[in-house]
Amino acid sequence: MQERSSLPMPEVPPSTTAERLAARGPIAVAAREASLRELADDAFDVVIIGGGITGAGVAREAALAGLRTALLERDDFASGTSSRSSRLVHGGVRYLEHGHFSLVFESSRERRLLLTLAPHLVRPLAFTWPVYKEARIPLWKLRAGLTLYDALALFRNVKGHRALNKTDVLALEPALDTEGLVGGARYWDAATDDARLTLASAIAAREAGAVVVNHMSVVGGVRTGAASTRLTGVAAVDAVTGASFTVRARVVVNATGPWSDATAALTGAPLSHQVLGSAGAHIAVPRHRLGNNDAVTLLSPHDGRVLFVLPAGAHAIIGTTERTARHGPDDIRPTEQEVTYLLHAVNARFPNARLTLDDVVSAWSGIRPLAALRAGSHSAHSASREHAISHNADGLVSVTGGKLTTYRAMAADVLAHVQREEVKSGGPMARSVNTRSSERTPLPGGDILLRDAVVHEATATVHDAAVGERLALAYGSRWRNVWSYAQRDASLGHRLVNDLPYITAEVAHAVEREMACTLSDVLMRRMHIAFETRDHGRGVARRIAPLVGALLGWTAVERERQIVAYDLEMLRVFTIEKV
Repeated sequence: MQERSSLPMPEVPPSTTAERLAARGPIAVAAREASLRELADDAFDVVIIGGGITGAGVAREAALAGLRTALLERDDFASGTSSRSSRLVHGGVRYLEHGHFSLVFESSRERRLLLTLAPHLVRPLAFTWPVYKEARIPLWKLRAGLTLYDALALFRNVKGHRALNKTDVLALEPALDTEGLVGGARYWDAATDDARLTLASAIAAREAGAVVVNHMSVVGGVRTGAASTRLTGVAAVDAVTGASFTVRARVVVNATGPWSDATAALTGAPLSHQVLGSAGAHIAVPRHRLGNNDAVTLLSPHDGRVLFVLPAGAHAIIGTTERTARHGPDDIRPTEQEVTYLLHAVNARFPNARLTLDDVVSAWSGIRPLAALRAGSHSAHSASREHAISHNADGLVSVTGGKLTTYRAMAADVLAHVQREEVKSGGPMARSVNTRSSERTPLPGGDILLRDAVVHEATATVHDAAVGERLALAYGSRWRNVWSYAQRDASLGHRLVNDLPYITAEVAHAVEREMACTLSDVLMRRMHIAFETRDHGRGVARRIAPLVGALLGWTAVERERQIVAYDLEMLRVFTIEKV
């Protein structure tokens, strides 16, 4: 089906649209107020600090197990590293070199589960790995490694790997350099939308009974009684209303990733182990400049590091680098040196691309929280990719390390750990809880049989192939909830950017159904417009501000403040540092 010629959203949404939506009642505001009342009034079994992929996963796990659960996030779900990853759910082929077989086995198992639990958000992705003369990993070693990779997945990967000769490689990826090419291999992993996977987990927790609140900062720990040393909750402040809360809980879980040490200190319970930050940068470039058909695995000609070229709609994502972070997670940015490193690596293997800094649509960096292997270590390379759980004497449970792919397994381990500690102490949570239901319960929108059938149905309904695919793959079985806004008002069916598949209905849906509170929440995480436009969505932010403001009850002054805040956030995340 041919894509229709879609018009951008008008400079200001028709006043009737905003007025009519607002006239239905402030749905988002009312829902948030109800959650805040529950926080103030209820006592919880567990409160989780941090709404990244780990915290959202723990909240889902605990709520599905029947525990009274609260999830508090300082900014927005996935606003840290969980929205700045390579967007892969993968077994970790590069970990084989270092003998991390147990991590690869666990990752392969979790990848297989997520392909079933969230088939709209986690999709099979084919990788071509070309091998050149004198490569650090020769052809024989690659093929042996991929055989082991398939074996650790119990030969239940999407497809087994396939050895390729030079002709085969070029048939799959004709834009690759031919000089020195000796062959390669084809293998399979999975791609995801990292921010929406995190959001889906938070929504799943809410639908299972958890109280889930973003833009809620934890400012301290609460201890009952003057002499008590045990945490009985946390003190928090709502960034939206400025109100203060005391959230009571039997167990407090610190799932703040790179912020773990700071969070522990905030509650008065320093961690017993150090958390290292490994910074990794990615860039997005126009995909047509590279000409890659699928994903490509490369070795950097500079240092032999494994890099990925990943298809992402009209763009290709190239990453990632690794260096020990020298700034805090709020201040981490890609450096010009990192961006140049990635461009050099991809230009060496895609010789017709000739990419320069001017071709970079966006660049971003995140911090992987790595638990140090030894005290006093300051190297990212001496830290583990596996997760670690610590339990302080005052009751604070901290989970650090791990990776996006294994977040569900991490969450199950946290819950099992909490239960074991409660059994030891004879605490009220010592009762048996079901820690395996998360393996069988689809994530929101994941209850579909055939992904292609949902894409076909959505495309036939909206009469726009790209928009139909976007709705099906972002929302799964719930795509009609989004499209219903456009059915009630045709103006909400307009694309926000002509050559990107996002529509205005997604803005209203993000605010009313997905807990978006700011322009950044909408354009960075509910959609990827900030990553896929050269102005990082600044123009779109100004156009949607009246609509978002009407849904959230912003005054004209607040609307302007939110626009300024968006501009500052884009500078913070996407500025390339010169060093």
